[in-house]
Amino acid sequence: MSLYELPEFKLPKFKLIKEWQFSKFWQNKIFWLIVLVIFLSSTFGFLAGLISGSYFYLEVKNYLSKLNIKLPETQQIIEKEYIFQTSQEETIIKVVKEISPAVVSIVITKDVPIIEEYYYNPFKEFEQFFGQPFEFQIPQYRQKGTEKKEIGGGTGFIISKDGMILTNKHVVLDKEAEYTVFTNDGKSYPAKVLARDPLQDLAIIKIEREKVVDEEGSFALKSFPVAKLGNSDKLQIGQTVIAIGNALGEFRNTVSVGVVSGLGRTITASGGGLVETLEDVIQTDAAINKGNSGGPLLNLEGEVIGINTAMVQEAQSIGFAIPIIKAKKDIQQVKTLGKIVYPFLGVRYVLITKKIQKENNLPVDYGAWITEGSNGEAAIFPGSAAEEAGLKENDIILEFNGEKITTDNSLAKIISKYNPGDKINLKILRAGKEKLFWVTLGERSE
Repeated sequence: MSLYELPEFKLPKFKLIKEWQFSKFWQNKIFWLIVLVIFLSSTFGFLAGLISGSYFYLEVKNYLSKLNIKLPETQQIIEKEYIFQTSQEETIIKVVKEISPAVVSIVITKDVPIIEEYYYNPFKEFEQFFGQPFEFQIPQYRQKGTEKKEIGGGTGFIISKDGMILTNKHVVLDKEAEYTVFTNDGKSYPAKVLARDPLQDLAIIKIEREKVVDEEGSFALKSFPVAKLGNSDKLQIGQTVIAIGNALGEFRNTVSVGVVSGLGRTITASGGGLVETLEDVIQTDAAINKGNSGGPLLNLEGEVIGINTAMVQEAQSIGFAIPIIKAKKDIQQVKTLGKIVYPFLGVRYVLITKKIQKENNLPVDYGAWITEGSNGEAAIFPGSAAEEAGLKENDIILEFNGEKITTDNSLAKIISKYNPGDKINLKILRAGKEKLFWVTLGERSE
């Protein structure tokens, strides 16, 4: 046999089982009897083991419990949704969700000059005379056009479905600036200032509604979400409040929570070129940062009870809000008159205290002492109701229509209850004698 030839390899022959043998096998009764016995044995064995295991586990557990020995408990970890820890927490989250669509950010933009720096050689004209250049340059500045630039921001909240917004006066004080409102859904609207309150740090602006297509295919005006106004006269010290605002002009709808720290405060606030004395304001420890001005202060019912307006920079957690009751009158006047008006008496005065009485040798320790302004302004406004009634400098107004004037019940607070054109009486102390004057109040607007 050649080296490259291999012996023939033959497979062994196997006897195949015929098809008819399989059919007879499945019809065999002995086979199915064996299967049934195995199935029943397994089932009863499993049940017996389960019952006996539970029985012995309980017996062992009871025995060990008598010996004060506890078996380790098996723990089943189930992921659950977060459950509010307190009803107050749940309420705050609900209020924020409901009010946030009505809270807006106000961005202030203005055309500001572009200042360019250049260098000027004052000796250039003498270079030809001396025959050599003078390397002497003086920096100069000149305006090169203008550019629109963001100069500030604040907060407001929508008070009517057609787009009226309540905010602070110092936010929209600049009459040459442009104001843009950003809603919570990221949309922007140009805003128009409708009215600025002449006495309080309040203003009302307006944005226009969008046109949308309704279900019938017609154009309609989309309504804005509206903040619900509450009653600030029912506030209690210690009551929980929520402040929302455009903190630092950057973090929109920032939420802070605190309490009413005080009521009936009087402060002198400054900002945006405005200095005002605000009476009867709400003090709160809810954080009010720059940019929060004009935002709502809310109770746990989701009602606006104040307009955030000022903070004390030298302190922590001392902020102030104007009671919403003072803004309701402004809102109504803008809707009906298109402006905010106040009754106007026309006097400059100082509220008398015991200290002022002693320093100025006054006969009483209460009332409004009519005197010239700090910069020498006239004590009586020319053409005013006070001038027509015959009031004079150094008169002391003791009562306004029967109400005694004190530091807690100031002349400004009393007069705000009336309207232009109302006829009232004044009890005046002049040269040690009391006199009665009838005055028809004038009108003061922006």
